[in-house]
Amino acid sequence: MIKRGVSLYSYQQEQFFKRMTLRDMVKEVHDNLKTDGIEIIDQAVVRQYPYPSDEFVAEFRDLMAEFDMTAVTMDIYLDTLQFRDHVMTHKEAAERLGRDIRLAAKLGFQNVRCLCSVPIDVIEMALPAAEEYGVRIGKEIHAPFNIKTDSGEQYGKDDGFPRNPKMCEEIINLAEKKHTKFVGLVPDMGIFQRSINRPQFAYAVRHGANPDALRMVDRIAAEGVRDPAVARERLLALGFSEKDTTVARQVGMFSQVDPREMRDIVPYIVSIHGKFYEMTEIPGRTEEYEDVAIDYKNPIYWLKQGGYEGYINSEYEGQRHQQDQGIEKMANEVEEVRRHHEMLARYITE
Repeated sequence: MIKRGVSLYSYQQEQFFKRMTLRDMVKEVHDNLKTDGIEIIDQAVVRQYPYPSDEFVAEFRDLMAEFDMTAVTMDIYLDTLQFRDHVMTHKEAAERLGRDIRLAAKLGFQNVRCLCSVPIDVIEMALPAAEEYGVRIGKEIHAPFNIKTDSGEQYGKDDGFPRNPKMCEEIINLAEKKHTKFVGLVPDMGIFQRSINRPQFAYAVRHGANPDALRMVDRIAAEGVRDPAVARERLLALGFSEKDTTVARQVGMFSQVDPREMRDIVPYIVSIHGKFYEMTEIPGRTEEYEDVAIDYKNPIYWLKQGGYEGYINSEYEGQRHQQDQGIEKMANEVEEVRRHHEMLARYITE
C-alpha cells in the first residue's frame, strides 16, 4: 500500500515564526497524522550544514527513533556559484552530491532528491557513493516538465524553463545500464496541476494582474496550449492589453502528463512530492477535502495499478503566495497538511 509522509518544508512559516521546533513537527506527523514518513530540506533542518556536529546527528536519529519515524528523503541542492573564482564543474558537483549522500546516510535517510537541472553525468559520477552508502538518488520531475520524451518538446521557448524532454528516459536508461536500484525519479504532483491555484490567483490580482486575463489563461491551458507566445497572441486577439498578457507565461508552467504515465514509471520512483496549494472542503461532503487545482485521484489510482508502495510526502506551498501579507492573513499550515492527509488516506484506501 502507498505510504504517507510529510516534507517539513510544509511547516516553513511555523519554523520561521518559531511556533514549531523540529521536534514539534515530527510529533505532529506522528500524533495527529498517524503516519511515519519524514522528508527534509537539508539546509532548512540540518544545523551547521553541510558539516553537522556528531551531537546533532545523534539528536536527529534519536528523534526519529523516539517516534518510530522513517527518514524517507533528504532534499539537496547544488550551489553552482559557491566558489568565488569559477562556476562549479560537473566533477565538483558530483563530489558535492556524494558528500550529501554520505550525510543523508549518517542521518538515516533512504533517499536524496536532486533537482531537474542536475546533469545526468553528475548523477552517474555520484552513483558509486549512493551504492556504497545505500542511499537512492532521485531526480525530481517538477512542473513544467513532463514524463514522456515526446511531450513538451516544443514548449518552453519563452517561459524561462529550458526543457530536457529526455530527462526521465536518461534516468531510466542509467538505472538499466548500471543494473542498479540506486537511481530513480521523484515525481512532483504539481505536474498534474490543471489550473492556476487560488492562492497564486489572489497574489497575482493583489499585484496588478487582470483577473479576467488569468481566467482566460486557465481556459487556454485547458485546451492543451503550453507555449506562452501562443497564449499571448490569443489574449491580444481577445482584446486584452499588453500589460494583461504578462500572465500568458503561466501556461508554460503547466506540465502535460497523462496520469497513466505514473504506472509506467513505478519501478523507478524513489518517493513522491505531494505538492498542494490549498485544501478546500468538497461540496456536499463534510470534512472531505481536495486541492481543486491539482488532480490527485487519477494519478494515485494509476500508482496503485502499478503496485507503488513508497511514500507520497505532503509538500504544502500555498503559503508562499501569502507571504506578502500580514501574519494574520496567512493560512494555517498545520491544518492544511492535516486536510491533505485526509485526502491522501481516502484515495489510497478507495
